Amino acid sequence: MAEFLRAVAGSFIACFAFCFILNVRGRLLAAAPIGAVLCWLTYLAAGRFLGDFSCYFIATVAVSIYGEVMARVCRAPVTVFLLVGLLPLVPGGGIYYTMEYALQRDTTAFLNQLLTTFGIAGCLALGVLVVSSATRFFSILHYHKKVF
Repeated sequence: MAEFLRAVAGSFIACFAFCFILNVRGRLLAAAPIGAVLCWLTYLAAGRFLGDFSCYFIATVAVSIYGEVMARVCRAPVTVFLLVGLLPLVPGGGIYYTMEYALQRDTTAFLNQLLTTFGIAGCLALGVLVVSSATRFFSILHYHKKVF
């Protein structure tokens, strides 16, 4: 349990610090890293029941929904919440090891790591795409109800 709390606190602190790089200010400075905590909690909870790629997808959907809601509440761009919220899931280690295996000319390990890294990146992109498309669809549908 202590390790779990340490991981969640670490994700908040790291993403809070990343907010300064993105020049996030005001009340967004606290709201954006909370999305990262939600993302990491969802990933860890899904990891008990699902496979690796499914965990990435579900955590991305959760943080994308959080970003869409908070963007409307805080009247800020969704991108702020997505960039900070998805930071714990970015496959930085996978990218590093892919390049390491490429430089070592270990073709099997390189291709295995490359496909895993692309799979994770694809899950992140697909999760954001699903939520943003659904949000756009429902907002257009809501607008047309008011017009007619």
